Amino acid sequence: MTDTAERPVRTNPGSDQAHVAFESVLDVQEKSAYQRFIANQSFWVTVALVAICLAMSWIEPRFATEDNFYNITRNFAFIGIMALGMTPVIITGGIDLSVGSVMGLTAIVSGSILLTETPAWLAGWWPEAAWAHSWWMAVLAGLAAGAIVGFINGMLIAYVGLPPFVVTLGMLAAARAVGVILSGNRMLYDFVPAADGFKIIGGGWNLGLDLPFRLSNPFIILILLTLALALALRMATWGRHIYAVGGNEQAANLTGVPVKRVKVQAYVLCSLSAALAAILSVGWSGSANNSLGATYELLAIASVVIGGANLMGGEGTAFGAFVGAALIFVIRNSLLMAGVDSNWQGIFVGAFIVLAVLLERIRGRRRE
Repeated sequence: MTDTAERPVRTNPGSDQAHVAFESVLDVQEKSAYQRFIANQSFWVTVALVAICLAMSWIEPRFATEDNFYNITRNFAFIGIMALGMTPVIITGGIDLSVGSVMGLTAIVSGSILLTETPAWLAGWWPEAAWAHSWWMAVLAGLAAGAIVGFINGMLIAYVGLPPFVVTLGMLAAARAVGVILSGNRMLYDFVPAADGFKIIGGGWNLGLDLPFRLSNPFIILILLTLALALALRMATWGRHIYAVGGNEQAANLTGVPVKRVKVQAYVLCSLSAALAAILSVGWSGSANNSLGATYELLAIASVVIGGANLMGGEGTAFGAFVGAALIFVIRNSLLMAGVDSNWQGIFVGAFIVLAVLLERIRGRRRE
C-alpha cells in the first residue's frame, strides 16, 4: 500500500494559467492608467505652466509678488469662465464663435438696468424699470440675455440641423449689433448707487472670506465653477451624455441619449458662462461697453484646445480649460515683463493653438 505522503501533489494548470492571466491583465491596466496619465495633455500643460512660473520668478522677482499674482488670476478668470462653458460644446463636437458678442450684449443689458436714467427701449416695455435699478435684477437680466442667445444657437444646431460654425458666426454679428443698438453705440457708466453691490461682485476679493492673501472674486468663482463642471462631467448622467454625443452621435442616439436636448443644454451653458464673465467684468470696470468681449472667443477656444480638448469631439476636461486659460495669461504677463510688445501676443496665442492641435493629432495616431 502506497503512502499517500509519497504521492506527487498535482496542481491545477488551468488555475495557474488563470492566475498568470489575471496578473497580466492587472499589469496591463496599471500600465494603461499610467500611460493615460502621462499622455494627458492637461498634465503637460500644467508642467509647462509651473516651469514658466518658476523661471519667471527667478528672472524677474516682480513676477512672484502678491500683486502680480492677483492681477494674473483676475485677468484670466474671465476667459477661464468662458472656457468652462465652451468645454461641453467642444466635447460634443461643436463650437461657439458667439461668446465674445454675448459678453457685449450682456454688458449692455445689465448696464442699462443700472443707469440713473432708464433708456427709452427699456422704459418702453418695462415702465416700472425706473424703480427697478437693483444689482440683482441686472444680474438676472444679463444671464437671461445670455441664455436666450444660447437657446437660439442650440435649437438651430440641434433641431434645424445647421452647422455650428455657421450658426454661431451669424450670432457673433447679430448679438454684437443688438448690443450696439441698445446702447446707442455709447459706453454706459452713470450707474445708480445700487450698482455698488454689482461692482463688489466683480471688483472685490475673497468673497468676504477671511483669507491670508488676496484672491479676486472672479477667480474664486472660476475655481468653484471648475470643480462643479468637473464633477458634472465625471459623475453626473449629463456628463456621460456629453461625452457620448461627442464620441459617436449616432451610437448615442441609438442607446437612448437625448442628443438634441443635450446639445441645446451645452450651448445654453456656454452662453450663460459668457454672460457671467461679462457681469463680473462690468462689475470690475464699473462701466458697460458693447465692444466688451471682442476676439475673446479666440482665447476661450484656445484655452480649451490647449488644455487637451479635441475639436472633433469626445475629449475635454474642466481642469484642462482652467489650466489652458492660466497658461495663456501667464505667457502674456511674462512677455510684458520681458519688454515684448503686446501686439506680438496674438502670434504666441495662435502658435499655441496650432501646437495643441498638432499634439492632439500625434496622440491620436499613437492610439491608432
